[in-house]
Amino acid sequence: MERVRDLSLLPKAHLHLHFTGSMRPTTLLELADKYGMHLPEALTSGEPPKLRATDERGWFRFQRLYDIARSCLREPEDIQRLVREAAEEDVKDGSGWLEIQVDPTSYAPMLGGLIPALEIILDSVESASRETGLGMRVLVAANRMKHPLDARTLARLAVRYAGRGVVGFGLSNDERRGMARDFDRAFTIAREGGLLAAPHGGELTGPASVRDCLDDLHASRIGHGVRAAESPRLLRRLAERGVTCEVCPASNVALGVYEKPEDVPLRTLWDAGVPMALGADDPLLFGSRLAAQYEIARSHHGFTDEELAELARQSVRGSAAPEDVRERLLSGIDEWVKG
Repeated sequence: MERVRDLSLLPKAHLHLHFTGSMRPTTLLELADKYGMHLPEALTSGEPPKLRATDERGWFRFQRLYDIARSCLREPEDIQRLVREAAEEDVKDGSGWLEIQVDPTSYAPMLGGLIPALEIILDSVESASRETGLGMRVLVAANRMKHPLDARTLARLAVRYAGRGVVGFGLSNDERRGMARDFDRAFTIAREGGLLAAPHGGELTGPASVRDCLDDLHASRIGHGVRAAESPRLLRRLAERGVTCEVCPASNVALGVYEKPEDVPLRTLWDAGVPMALGADDPLLFGSRLAAQYEIARSHHGFTDEELAELARQSVRGSAAPEDVRERLLSGIDEWVKG
């Protein structure tokens, strides 16, 4: 019988983690108390809220809960705490590299403006990385619900800080709103500035959303991308190009994209040769962190330890980690397999 290895000891990279969504539930409660805020029961019950974002009402409820949590981050020390704790949680789960995703415009009103907000976030990331030993960088994400001109402003800002901790540019929020091509200029700015392109696609809508990210935004990674499983031709294209899909199994089930963990098409993407990087998305709302995503692959999809190790390798290869970090993580993965 094959020995089952501890997934929290498997070195890996974490490429899909949203800023506010990385918060510990206990931290949210303490910050709400600090600022005298009333939280809805969905955020105080100790259990992940019941969510289903496949219709407009469900997505609105998810976004409302997220916005309430974000409103509890008001001062630089709150940002510093969130980033440090996110790093600590990732280290516990075996992560050696984290690219945390943030739209700094969401925090700008509380932190003195857009540039101060991003600088506070980047300084916090640098401190947390130094304190925990976790390689950590930032992916600046535009909001698809806002005007494309806002995305261009963010892309220019992200490029300006490319040498100070920003490694990529994304596009998040409800992909049913705003066409990918509307944001093509922002992604051109980001790519020309040396940033990797990692828009969300193929989560709430089907394969066409992924194709748009490839054709219009020239994505090198896709946030989610699981709906590509519905198109064999698209799967071949992703595999041939080596485009990594940041797959978040627990999130897919929590938001109603799939009914059960075993319905998430991990095997379909794997068998097609599509690189994957498992991610936790928003642990605050979905109730599980990075190692739990690998456990889903093991328990519900029958991934062997050798296959799980290859998933971890794919996460490292799809990251923006420097070569020495990649080599260290890949070596650690080999050691984990050897036992």
